[in-house]
Amino acid sequence: MDTQHKFQTFQKLHEAPGAFVVANAWDGGTARLLTAIGFPALATTSAGFAFSRGQVDGICGLSRAEILDNAREIVAASDLPVTADLEDGFGHDPADCAETIRQAAAIGLVGGSIEDATGNPDDPIFEFEHAVDRVRAAAETSRDLPFLLTARAEGHLWDRPDMGDTIRRLQAFAEAGADVLYAPGLPDLDAIRTVCNEVDKPVNVVMGLRPPFYSVQELADAGVRRVSVGGSFARAALGAIQSAGKEVLETGTFSYTAQAMPGAEIAAVMASDQKNDRS
Repeated sequence: MDTQHKFQTFQKLHEAPGAFVVANAWDGGTARLLTAIGFPALATTSAGFAFSRGQVDGICGLSRAEILDNAREIVAASDLPVTADLEDGFGHDPADCAETIRQAAAIGLVGGSIEDATGNPDDPIFEFEHAVDRVRAAAETSRDLPFLLTARAEGHLWDRPDMGDTIRRLQAFAEAGADVLYAPGLPDLDAIRTVCNEVDKPVNVVMGLRPPFYSVQELADAGVRRVSVGGSFARAALGAIQSAGKEVLETGTFSYTAQAMPGAEIAAVMASDQKNDRS
């Protein structure tokens, strides 16, 4: 499937009724597995990628080149549309966000997110007008590309749980040209429903970040169009390894293998030509 076809497929997923789940992969192997399971689209995860590098998400300061190299691996491993966590655009200036979008589209990504978090714990959120300017620059760049821009309002992740400010930012991001809106860390279903009702663009919600957790159907009923899982699949995988390792060290047994994916099944997934499996 070529990039234009992937982009059109991704667009249609956002336009269809209900909500769809985009699965977050952190390397080529997980991209192939999640594709084989049947998800309609993939996303990258900065957290999962950082964990795979033995680093802490948000502290290691992964570069744009590192993030895009990881995304390139995921794009190459699957014929599904892939959207990327592009963090703060890898620079404070609007021009930095625009350049990140250009580079992201050039490697075959058909979507990506720009957030309004600064990475500075003493001043964690960009000032309103500057945050909007950054989204506008990214949107102006993506407008002529096969690329859906997601704009993220990060206040609820940085101890600034102001719903009024979150909605104001998302509305301004939509007016600036964002295609999808995202406010990670919303406290409950009522808040999610309020955001969906107050904006005119598709809303992404992350599940698996922290409780409470809602079903895809509950989120769809609240108005959500896209559900992501962030780094939770990566944390689930690490949890399984931790449990297996503890069993071996503490009991000397290997019953964890009963839940392990068979080697032949893994080989079949990894050897399959994902680019030719789907039309």
